[in-house]
Amino acid sequence: MDTWEPTWPGRPPGAGSLGQRLAALRIDRGWTQQQLADRLGISRVAVSHLETDLNTPSERTVALLAGLFRLEPHDLVEGTSYPVAKSDRLPAVVARWTEVEHQLALLARDLWWLDGSDGSVAPAPAAVVDQVLGEWETVLAKLADTVRDGAEAGSVAAARAIVTHRRHAR
Repeated sequence: MDTWEPTWPGRPPGAGSLGQRLAALRIDRGWTQQQLADRLGISRVAVSHLETDLNTPSERTVALLAGLFRLEPHDLVEGTSYPVAKSDRLPAVVARWTEVEHQLALLARDLWWLDGSDGSVAPAPAAVVDQVLGEWETVLAKLADTVRDGAEAGSVAAARAIVTHRRHAR
């Protein structure tokens, strides 16, 4: 026997639903509706309405969602019921990385360079290592004061521990 699912105006059946795509992407990342709402700056109820296709997200919201899910806006809405007129106004590209992710990538690059990991150069002199790690301690301390996301706070704390250990272990 087929199961009955309620429908309402604007909700397409099956895979063409933008709301179902958003819910699947959110679940794949292990986020609750509240966590996604916090990242977007909207209410949990608003996220629920987006996922059930009660509301169609604005172009701004689609751009923010695309960045959070590391997609381009057009890729996020492609093949869904998102209105073509709104889709035409979406930006071609959005920022996909947070400041924390960016800074941690820069730190990883600096640690790699300090170690001379590619073999083409010798490890950096002790004075240079101390200076660079000292600067990173300052940057990470400021970042720790501003981060709001729990997972990112954990990543910053781990990076701070690595930098502190490397700086004081010599």
